[in-house]
Amino acid sequence: MNPICFNDITFSWGEQVLCQQLNLQLRGGKTTVLLGRSGIGKSTLLRLVAGLLQPQQGDISGLPGKVAWMGQQDLLYPWLTVLENVMLAARLNGDKPDRARALALLEQVKLSEVAQAEPDKLSGGMRQRVALARTLYAQREVVLMDEPFATLDVMTKLSLQTLTATLLKGKSVLLVTHDPLEACRMADDIVLLHGQPLMVEAWPVPAGDAPRSLDDPGLLQAQGELFSRLNQDEKTV
Repeated sequence: MNPICFNDITFSWGEQVLCQQLNLQLRGGKTTVLLGRSGIGKSTLLRLVAGLLQPQQGDISGLPGKVAWMGQQDLLYPWLTVLENVMLAARLNGDKPDRARALALLEQVKLSEVAQAEPDKLSGGMRQRVALARTLYAQREVVLMDEPFATLDVMTKLSLQTLTATLLKGKSVLLVTHDPLEACRMADDIVLLHGQPLMVEAWPVPAGDAPRSLDDPGLLQAQGELFSRLNQDEKTV
């Protein structure tokens, strides 16, 4: 897959300059984590990639077409069943729903038994697994994830990190988070964001493939170093 490239991107909210002639290259077919303190501009960069915002200068190249989006809110339609929510892309595009493939995806996320249930009958973690199955159903090469596990309890979050890293392997994933542990577990590449206008810094990733084990010494060391760095950035603001 082609890399996704930010080419001289300048973007401002009124008088507030987020980034100025920003250049950044993200590897195709890999999971890149954008990590930084809250409010630094991570989600804005994601929206620029998605085309939801337009830069005042520059462009983003390497996108193969439509992208998939998974955010903090699952955005499931309450009047549709779990299965119908997974097949939503077909309905929106006017295509014939592939029920067999949707059921297979629900099996992968361990929700086949609730395929006919309504979303309001599910827990928060189950709803996010439905959202993940819906993301996979769309079959996009690029998946944008805006803190999709931020509202979940710790154990559910860790389980979904593992499931997501496994099922999205080989896709170009851009994951926004402020959680150093999540970054170290899931990333092929970590991009640290700081400063105003934004500056980017490549951060070393722990050895081994994602999802990395919680008791991996390299992961724990990298997490601690990232915590220290983010804390340092917070004190300079």
